[in-house]
Amino acid sequence: MKAFRGPKVWLWRWRRNPLKRRADVLEAWVVLGTLLLTVLAGVPAGLAGARSVERGLARERATWRPVVARVTGRVPAPSRPSGRHPSAGERSWAAVRWATADGLARTGRVRVEPGTAPGTRVTVWTDPRGRLVGRPTSVSEAAFRATLIGLLVGVSAAAVPLVGGLAARSRLERRRLDAWDTEWARLGPQWGRTV
Repeated sequence: MKAFRGPKVWLWRWRRNPLKRRADVLEAWVVLGTLLLTVLAGVPAGLAGARSVERGLARERATWRPVVARVTGRVPAPSRPSGRHPSAGERSWAAVRWATADGLARTGRVRVEPGTAPGTRVTVWTDPRGRLVGRPTSVSEAAFRATLIGLLVGVSAAAVPLVGGLAARSRLERRRLDAWDTEWARLGPQWGRTV
């Protein structure tokens, strides 16, 4: 197929050529505009998304504090089916009580190891209002999460102009093929005649 096309010439739509049509120039500008808009939409959106996630996770690391709580209820013993060792990650829900920074007593439920005795001290994480939260992400986890979300946001933002440009280009291609069909219908029958 390449033998019929000839060698690939870069930027051929902007070079002088008596066979160049208006549709070729228009398609070249559509492709260029699509590439520019894709990059200009995707990169800043991805960077902004990543920065936003990193700032939020840094704020969590700065404001969430570990607090010592005590188990208040009975925690069921580990369930061990016959011939099976308990898994290392097996956890049970337990009621715990802790005091906030201003001295108020709070209660909540957290996951602890099965068989934990009442009164056992456990570390829980709380927000500035004293509500239970999960452990904040580490710096490396935050960077990884921000990178993934930034990539997702950037690709999503870049997809809009890319899909629009591809649609415009396919419409131009369809119009060009229709124009060729019209010309062929007009000139094709003359090819069989001899002068």
